[in-house]
Amino acid sequence: INLMKRLLDETGHEEVLFPTLIPEELIGKEAEHIAKFEEEIFWVTRGGKESLSHRLALRPTSETAIMEMFKLWIHSHTDLPIKIYQVVSVFRCETKATAPMIRLREISMFKEAHTAHRNREEAEEQVKEAINIYKEFFERLAIPFIISIRPEWDKFAGAVYTIAFDTLMPDGKTLQIGTVHYLGTNFSKAFDVTYLTPQGTHEYVHTTSYGISERVIAALIAVHGDDHGLVLPPFIAPIQIVIVPIMYGEDVEVLNYSKEVFEELRKKGYRVVLDDRRDITPGEKYYYWELRGVPLRIEIGPRDLKQKEVTLVRRDTFKRVSVSKESYLKVLEETLNKIHCTVRERAYAWFNIKFHKARNLKEVWEILEERKGVVEVPWCGNDECGLKLEEEVKGNVLGYDINEDKSAVKGEKCIICGKDAEHWIRVARRY
Repeated sequence: INLMKRLLDETGHEEVLFPTLIPEELIGKEAEHIAKFEEEIFWVTRGGKESLSHRLALRPTSETAIMEMFKLWIHSHTDLPIKIYQVVSVFRCETKATAPMIRLREISMFKEAHTAHRNREEAEEQVKEAINIYKEFFERLAIPFIISIRPEWDKFAGAVYTIAFDTLMPDGKTLQIGTVHYLGTNFSKAFDVTYLTPQGTHEYVHTTSYGISERVIAALIAVHGDDHGLVLPPFIAPIQIVIVPIMYGEDVEVLNYSKEVFEELRKKGYRVVLDDRRDITPGEKYYYWELRGVPLRIEIGPRDLKQKEVTLVRRDTFKRVSVSKESYLKVLEETLNKIHCTVRERAYAWFNIKFHKARNLKEVWEILEERKGVVEVPWCGNDECGLKLEEEVKGNVLGYDINEDKSAVKGEKCIICGKDAEHWIRVARRY
């Protein structure tokens, strides 16, 4: 959360907090929005023993509530752009089987941003900024991702277009971990949000929204974890370093030496813990902290004390090295950087081999069933063909690459109708 907040703060976003309950008349103002969300909304119909005169929705998303305030805040072109965000719970009435942190009825820690601009050009520049924010965020987490323009039938309700970030889970299914929406003037027209131009005319604002949820945590756990437990990249790990003193009896000198190292690291700004518990063995401590994914362990025993050394043990490879007390800070910093690189490279190595190309339905089916991952197929751009493709392979169309090379599809034929293809479109099984 803190990393995302910092990235948003640094790009001029202001944090806000809107109410959880949204009146029905606001939710229903944007017709396409309510049509797509209607079956997913939780409604509050009673207050104590009394029935409410108007239903209140548990926030499924915040566009409608925020647009009502934009109408009050925006008057002139000098009020634009507006860039706000909040970290809140949103609610969806899921009828499918739920899964922890992946498919939920209450999505906590939902980080959503909303912006308003003078025209499409400025709003689309904001879309690019949002994409770059999320790119940096996922790079810090070492989570591999693809960015796709979602097909029309799968875009956000009320959006002109939706851009989505997807990663691959260990079972070969994709998980959507972030979305960016260009909303155009769809919401501003529904809520009559206009601004006075320098020429004295009134124009509708162009809006965007983008968000991520705790699905990111699910991806972090699944993508990097191993048989020993969590594996966390150092830069986002709550605890970066654990110090385990190896004491025999009342070994005060080893403990004092460990405390000295602990204080030195703490003052340098590292997130560090000294595990000086005496009721469990060092081996049990190793297991405890490995399970929790702490990137680096420092072991300090009588030999380390005698030789003025510390022993560094990496969580990602379990490699251990003894370094002198004089040089350990430099080696430690280098080791944490190497851990991040190794964790990232390992994740991308697996991720990259799970992408395939196919030109017939039989091959697509075989890949999705047996080899798993994402399949790119030629597609004419017609929604009917896209929906038919999903039906035939029991999969989902993710969309096409945001940076696709148009020349790469030249001469290809749609996998469904046989007409000239416009895109290589991504197909996968997904959560």
